[in-house]
Amino acid sequence: MNNFCKKRIHSFKYAFQGAATLFHETPNAIIHLIMAILAVFLGFIFSISATEWLAIIIVIGLVFALEAVNTSIESLADFVSKERNESIKKVKDLAAASVLIASMAALAIGILVFLPKIIELF
Repeated sequence: MNNFCKKRIHSFKYAFQGAATLFHETPNAIIHLIMAILAVFLGFIFSISATEWLAIIIVIGLVFALEAVNTSIESLADFVSKERNESIKKVKDLAAASVLIASMAALAIGILVFLPKIIELF
């Protein structure tokens, strides 16, 4: 196997290790995972359209990606300085805000997709 293929295989290995770290060390990632599982479950229950699946999948991916970036920024910032630093606080707050914004968008998509279907049941 050539060196290029070996490097690609290792890059996937590191990415999966990062995903495992995210779920083992970030309580919010578990909350996001539970909500994602719920959204997928509801998607099957209500037989949502392909367009609705696309929206759900995109926001789930966005939330997880931003949670991973937020966690990596926080870890790096904590490594750089254990002391309180206003610049580092600002960076960490902005990274956390990105997850909040994505989560709010995911909630809005979930409401738009599922609420009418839930209301139809009653």
